[in-house]
Amino acid sequence: MTIEFITTEELEKKLEAGEKLELVDVREDEEVAQGIIPGAKHIRMGTIPENLDYFDKEKEYIFICRSGARSENVCHYLQDQGFKVRNMVGGMLNWAGEVIVK
Repeated sequence: MTIEFITTEELEKKLEAGEKLELVDVREDEEVAQGIIPGAKHIRMGTIPENLDYFDKEKEYIFICRSGARSENVCHYLQDQGFKVRNMVGGMLNWAGEVIVK
């Protein structure tokens, strides 16, 4: 099945417009330490299967990684589980918006 995607520009516009979005960053801890999109939940890719209880099948989730490849893999996995997902194409490498450094 095809994964729906969102560009970094589209996501930034939605956030600036105040839309309530479910963002999940699947990068490793050391990557997230360099900056995460405000409001994003950090769940490392390798721990997604054990965190399925976090996800609600009524909501849509936007997944984020460094380049968009890992988040796309997570999207395929969760879509197969019946969840609504979108992948942020280009990942944080293309993100020009605000980040929080933790």
